[in-house]
Amino acid sequence: MNIKYIGYTFKAMPKEPATEILIAQLSYVGFESFVENEDGVTAYIQEKDWNSEILENIQILNSDEFEITFKKEIIEQINWNSEWEKNFNQIQVANLVSIRAPFHENPIPKNNGIKYDIIIEPKMSFGTGHHETTHMMVRHLISLDLTNKKVLDMGCGTGVLAIFSEMKGARPIDAIDIDNWCYINSLENVERNNCKQITVYEGDASLLKHKKYDVIIANINRNILLNDMKVYINCLSDIGVLLLSGFYKKDVPIIDAEVSKYGLIFDEVIERNNWVALKYLK
Repeated sequence: MNIKYIGYTFKAMPKEPATEILIAQLSYVGFESFVENEDGVTAYIQEKDWNSEILENIQILNSDEFEITFKKEIIEQINWNSEWEKNFNQIQVANLVSIRAPFHENPIPKNNGIKYDIIIEPKMSFGTGHHETTHMMVRHLISLDLTNKKVLDMGCGTGVLAIFSEMKGARPIDAIDIDNWCYINSLENVERNNCKQITVYEGDASLLKHKKYDVIIANINRNILLNDMKVYINCLSDIGVLLLSGFYKKDVPIIDAEVSKYGLIFDEVIERNNWVALKYLK
């Protein structure tokens, strides 16, 4: 059966942070895939989930801070695998971690120093390692001893950070995403990498009641981080580590102020193309 999609191509001035905010708000009303371009982003939603008022509650479209225009088109069918395969090149992080698709050649770790080989088929989910935030989170995790640590990957996307955590010895691991496609894709990638310590959940921070973790990874939109920060910190063990990303360098003061309210100590920042990833200690 052919699945029809509605595609909206948005042009935003300035592009950032408008595109980031736009993606977050569109995802809440049913848009399930996003392709960024030099002017903004194209967002896709299945025709069965679309309605003529779909954009009425997208607040950023009414903001005076940004100039956003868009055009809509009906798309008969998209071969999503072909779309992301066009631009998904194998990457390496710190010459230790390889993130590749199933169709990429095995990196042969013994010959090039790669210690961790992660196979990800992202489809519509966020988290291939190509985006700056995922790349930086991998770098943070490289420096941590995760042996027998209980880990939460909040907003797990493809599950790549949960998978890497298990490869580094973490156990058990919870991976949570509010998006159904991300939930399904994480399950697929967990199985693809033969992971046994990861439990994937579909939902939000309300799932964290009475939970405790040694390491919490939260690579999410800035506004969601600010809204749920207290919940995350309450879930940290007494000597826990909190890793945060999904926002720009200019957002650091507001993120830091929120985290500091709960007594956590700033430890390290990694920057990449104006995106940042912060590490805090409890």
